[in-house]
Amino acid sequence: MADRPARFYYKGDRLKPLKAFCQAARLGSVSRAAEALFLSQPAVTLQLQALERDLGVALFERIGRRLSLTREGGVLYELARPLIEGLDGLEGEFRSRLKGLQGGELHVAAGSSTILYLLPPLVQAYREAHPEVQLVLHNVTGKDGLALLRSDTVDLAVGSMLDVPSDLSYAPVYSFDPMLIMAKDHPLSRKQPLRLEDLSPHGLILPPKRLTTWRLVDLVFQQRRVPYTVALEVGGWEVIKQYVAMGLGISIVTGICLTEADRHRLEVRNLREYFPPRSYGVVVRKGKFLSPQARAFADLVKPGVFERQDYFDSGPSNR
Repeated sequence: MADRPARFYYKGDRLKPLKAFCQAARLGSVSRAAEALFLSQPAVTLQLQALERDLGVALFERIGRRLSLTREGGVLYELARPLIEGLDGLEGEFRSRLKGLQGGELHVAAGSSTILYLLPPLVQAYREAHPEVQLVLHNVTGKDGLALLRSDTVDLAVGSMLDVPSDLSYAPVYSFDPMLIMAKDHPLSRKQPLRLEDLSPHGLILPPKRLTTWRLVDLVFQQRRVPYTVALEVGGWEVIKQYVAMGLGISIVTGICLTEADRHRLEVRNLREYFPPRSYGVVVRKGKFLSPQARAFADLVKPGVFERQDYFDSGPSNR
């Protein structure tokens, strides 16, 4: 009699406990499964316990800090995994079949610099390979991009991240050095070697404070106790480069935004001695199964990035 509430609870909604089970099996942790499902850890624990009581078997055993499947758990995982993956990808597959097997939509979030300098060849290659897919680029930065990922408004994001939240996965692919840019006739252009202290008397042109570049520049100057001044705050690398070329100040930019034409009109110095390189890559929500359209785009950025590793696959833990 004591088992009836649990059995009724589970059979009233089979999907949630099975989702919790598959995530816990895939990630090897109840807490990480809870993060992926946007649930509390106790809620996931209750679902797993209800599932075990209903089936009358133990599905997990703990080995160290990681959960491992029992023999019975492995059997259930083999049966449940394709069902859960199929349900998670149902909407994308449905829309794809409405527009043809190669159709559907792909939503990608990225900042202005990524869209302008990094994505053009990738977008071109993707459009040539998948002309029937409607590709939507969402020009957003910071919290707005993360909100789109968490709400599943976009399939993935491409850009740079300094701090990676626990509910997201970030795979850096490209790396660009920080560069000092100045007008050709600027006094610093003749100084060798160039120290960070030499920049102090000259006003910087920087993006808005809410963006990562400002935070990084401020952090380095503060850590080295070097004073600096901001002469102009303005958004957009193209605008910044234009104002620097006019002699209105100097700037510290990421190498991603510099073209051959820029190197002819500007004096450029590498600042890797003082500033860390900036990585750019792919960001996805943990626990999200990528649609075929999103998988194809991610593989263009880096083949096999976020290749799904199941419990039975060899390789390092995702911890």
